Amino acid sequence: MPIIPVFNIQTQLEFEKKALQVFKFQYENLSVYKTYCDLIKVNPHKVLKISDIPFLPITFFKQQPILANNYVAEKIFTSSGTTSNTTSKHYVADLKLYKTSFTTAFKQQYGPIEDYTILALLPSYLESEGSSLVYMVDMLIAMSKQPKSGFYLDNLDALASTIKALELQNKKTLLLGVSYALLDLIEAHTFNLEHTIIMETGGMKGKRKEIIREELHKTLCEGFGVNTIHSEYGMTELLSQGYSKGNGLYNCPPWMRILTRDTEDALSIQPTGKTGGINVIDLANMNSCSFIATQDLGRVHANGSFEV
Repeated sequence: MPIIPVFNIQTQLEFEKKALQVFKFQYENLSVYKTYCDLIKVNPHKVLKISDIPFLPITFFKQQPILANNYVAEKIFTSSGTTSNTTSKHYVADLKLYKTSFTTAFKQQYGPIEDYTILALLPSYLESEGSSLVYMVDMLIAMSKQPKSGFYLDNLDALASTIKALELQNKKTLLLGVSYALLDLIEAHTFNLEHTIIMETGGMKGKRKEIIREELHKTLCEGFGVNTIHSEYGMTELLSQGYSKGNGLYNCPPWMRILTRDTEDALSIQPTGKTGGINVIDLANMNSCSFIATQDLGRVHANGSFEV
């Protein structure tokens, strides 16, 4: 496709202009998306603003390859699922887009990657092949260039020792973990952290009973001795992530937007502040689909931040 630079977007006007360019390219070159748009009777010539753009239901990623015509996948990311027919597959034609997206977004939110020792507690993701999260964290660990950065599977004692040693050295540390494993860690060890960011991602993965986010964060705050829990909002089908620094409020990088749709009318975009189904615009998804209707519920605030 003609290169549409999206990582240098600075204004809403630039975002809208580039979103419409990406829509035009994907309508013309992504056969699954074109068929969907035609079936719901969307005339591409009448798509003049963001709210006119159709959002592809995320379940399509479970059913067929979503990849622009004449492109070949450099990597296929696969979601975790209990059976093979329930996994989503994201066919990524250019891994450079993904690397640029997650490194730029991380730096915008947290500053230089090399400032952090990055510890990953992602057992359920490591056990399944093709995780985009593991790919991202592996790259961030390498870019951190810190000797203690790394993955921890079930060795919670070693992880606890590492965290406490880094605390004593006043080292900036990021512990990124799946929710149930973070709970396992604080049940086995006690902490009182000042230099460590705790970031949860994903849910209980069938290992524990699901609990509401507020309850999870309260328990994690008490267990780690911190005031806030950070979160990452990403999925197999996206090449970008939103980050929350606490209170369940997420922010997107400039090339990503969240809208909500009416749960009774999938094609109707709701005004700011109303709870609805989350629609994501991820312009990094250049060669797959940038306009996705997820199965999450959320609410967007006036400043662009959102809750899930």
